[in-house]
Amino acid sequence: MIESGRLWLRRRRGRGRFVRLSPVILTVVIAGLAYATPPEMAFSRLLPAAPALAAAMWPVLPTVLLGTVCLLLMIGLSIVFPGLGTWWTAAGIIAVTVAAAYGSHVRLQRERTLFQVRLVADAAQQVVLSPMPRRFGSVEIESLYLAAAAEARIGGDFYEVVETRHGVRLLIGDVRGKGLPAVGAAAAIVNSFREAAHGEVDMVGVARRLDASSTRYNAAFPPEKQLERFATALLVEIPHEGRRLAILNCGHPPPLLLNRGKVRVLEPTSPSPLLNLAELIGDHYCIDTYEFTPGDLLLLYTDGVAEARALDGGFFPLASWMRQQPPVQPRELLTALHRDLLHYSRGRLDDDIAVLAVRLCENSD
Repeated sequence: MIESGRLWLRRRRGRGRFVRLSPVILTVVIAGLAYATPPEMAFSRLLPAAPALAAAMWPVLPTVLLGTVCLLLMIGLSIVFPGLGTWWTAAGIIAVTVAAAYGSHVRLQRERTLFQVRLVADAAQQVVLSPMPRRFGSVEIESLYLAAAAEARIGGDFYEVVETRHGVRLLIGDVRGKGLPAVGAAAAIVNSFREAAHGEVDMVGVARRLDASSTRYNAAFPPEKQLERFATALLVEIPHEGRRLAILNCGHPPPLLLNRGKVRVLEPTSPSPLLNLAELIGDHYCIDTYEFTPGDLLLLYTDGVAEARALDGGFFPLASWMRQQPPVQPRELLTALHRDLLHYSRGRLDDDIAVLAVRLCENSD
């Protein structure tokens, strides 16, 4: 049975509670061994380890309280077993507790700083992944974004959907790299797309605008770093009347088209240059056109999906997985994909993931 991401998170929280109680458990174990074994074994000398461990996960006051409990336990053991070297061990407990309290204080300050950084990172990510409508005329769209590192919550994957006079235009892509520099490059591309999608007659013009924006953004970095911040991108145009779609692929993983239970991998007939590399390898772009009938479902994704690994190193079989899916709405498809990716990788994602599921509906839907 496939376990959901929510269940996996609950199990992680359960393990987290056990870890947080480990200083108390360690104190009880040491005290029990000290009481149950001969005095010569001197397990009581391990008591300073408990407040030292608490400093890694507890606030200052609980850490000091645990150190006090350890000191009282040491005094009690010395009454039961005279000659344990009480004062030396007690001095060690006091010294370790003071150091642990200071370490806990420093850790908490750093955690507060990290929390503020995360808030900024979330705000920056919202610039790239702004909320979008789920329906554009007869086109239904759902999105999924998963960060590889929950601590970072930010990456270089991006997507956007714009309704124009030419039809619904979609963008999905992935900037090489992580963190704020990658998000800055992604934001430059997405903002350029929001303007170019309305102003350019065809997608070749849009792609050239995106490449120019990416090049200008990277020009602010040292020359040796500019070529390292290229981006893959996939542009899709669905006319208002539907029935067909046009795709321009700039080095991005090919989308999948699900039609009546059959999955087709939409490989480009000719490669188009990655963003920020057009000047180096030429700006020759290719647009491929495909039929897109009511009920068809198009899946756009970044390479984090296809490259999600199992424990044995195998990649997630996206095309095979897609063939096994029953006819469902885009939201249900992405819910199943989210669940199965977490199960397949055991919750360990090596790369950020962005996915768009696009379905053409009958006008009466």
